[in-house]
Amino acid sequence: MQGANQGAADKPLDGNSGKGLRIGIVQARFNADITDALASACLDEFAALGVASNDIHHVRVPGALEVPVALQALAERGGYHALVALGCIIRGETYHFELVANESGASVSRVALDYKLPIANAILTTENLEQAVARQTDKGRDAARVAVEMARLLADLS
Repeated sequence: MQGANQGAADKPLDGNSGKGLRIGIVQARFNADITDALASACLDEFAALGVASNDIHHVRVPGALEVPVALQALAERGGYHALVALGCIIRGETYHFELVANESGASVSRVALDYKLPIANAILTTENLEQAVARQTDKGRDAARVAVEMARLLADLS
C-alpha cells in the first residue's frame, strides 16, 4: 500500500550497509518499461548503500513465471547474500493475471525458504499501467533496501 508506515529498521541502513554483499537480481522482461525502471531504481539504491557494482549479478528472463527458476539457479550456484526478483504483472481480461501472480509469488517464497536466502520480491501486481508506473521507483528502491537489511539480519542470526 502506498504511503504505508513501514516502520524503522533495528539497524538503520547507510552508505556502508551493503559493503561486501554479493547480490543477484532476476528481472522479467515482460512490461519492460516498468521492469527497467524497477531495475534502475534498485541498482541506484544498491550503489547508495555501498554495494559494489561488480558484486551484483543481473540477469533477465522472459516473464514473471520464469523469475523463480532463475532465482533457484542463482541460489544453487551459491555465493550470494541476497537475491532480488523484479517483474510487473498487470491485470488483463482473463484469469491469467491470478495464475501468474500467485504462482510467481509462491515460487519466489519457496526458493527463499528452500535455500534460506533472502529474496526481495518486487514483482509488481497491479490493476493497470498507471498503478505500475506510480510504484516502479519506490518498489525498486525498497527491493534493494530489503535485500541488504535481510542479508545483514540473517548474517547476524547465523
